[in-house]
Amino acid sequence: MRRIALSGLVAAALSTAPIAALAQVTVDTAQGPVTLQDSPDSVAVYDMAALDTITALGVTPTGTIDNILVPALRDAAADAAPVGTLFEPDLEALAGLAPDLVIVGGRSSTQLAAVSQVAPAIDMTFGTDLLADARARIDTYGTLFGKTAEAQQLTAELDTKLDDLRAAAQDRGTGLVVMTNGPKMSAYGAGSRFGWIFDATGLTEAVPGLDDATHGQAISHEFIAQANPDWLLVVDRGAAIGEDGQGAMETLRSDLVQGTTAWQNDQVVALDPAATYISAGGFGSTMAVLDQLTQAFAD
Repeated sequence: MRRIALSGLVAAALSTAPIAALAQVTVDTAQGPVTLQDSPDSVAVYDMAALDTITALGVTPTGTIDNILVPALRDAAADAAPVGTLFEPDLEALAGLAPDLVIVGGRSSTQLAAVSQVAPAIDMTFGTDLLADARARIDTYGTLFGKTAEAQQLTAELDTKLDDLRAAAQDRGTGLVVMTNGPKMSAYGAGSRFGWIFDATGLTEAVPGLDDATHGQAISHEFIAQANPDWLLVVDRGAAIGEDGQGAMETLRSDLVQGTTAWQNDQVVALDPAATYISAGGFGSTMAVLDQLTQAFAD
């Protein structure tokens, strides 16, 4: 990250702040309660789930990352100034923007200390219960940005989608969540980053007790055949991050996998890769995946 003349830029940005005391609000973050300026006018966002939810609330970011991999979010933040990447914020650009607030989370959470040199910053990383945290983030951003009525509406819409999905997926058997990365495959259970899918659908784990590591449990075609899930739910990491190469269906296709109940009954669901992997937990992304799952179970 570039640091040239950063102290001078930060000083200049701070010197333009109004002298009058500003109203404050305390919000919950991944690192505990933080007191901030109420209804910040300018916000820079380095977390795609946060970008998703605040734009759904009607908040327009003034700054965000250079390369947004989620098409809907790229459109929503079309006018935002580029301020670096998830892993390397451009502190000069950020200081020049002089935001009232910076939001990091997930992949960018390690940059909290760096961006805090420029402006008040919060870490909004999700915990293991994605659906509960998604609701909490809607509520928090609603409070922070003076959008409580809008937040209540979003939460109501989310709850309706969940009710629809659970009704459609009731008593539909077992599921296995698999992420492909080129030719590699990993499986994820109820305690993993994709465990919320089991919560949302009510599917029983085809293989209980999977390793809940961030990168899942490495598996083979033989593993999938032995698990023989009723539903195979697939996340293509390569597609999510824009990599060329072997796609998920190509990776999965083999006599072993094609012999499973899921494949034989056309119950293999290729989940929206960006919404499931890049901006998981954001309002629009969560709604999109819930819609996709509901449609799959309804067909």
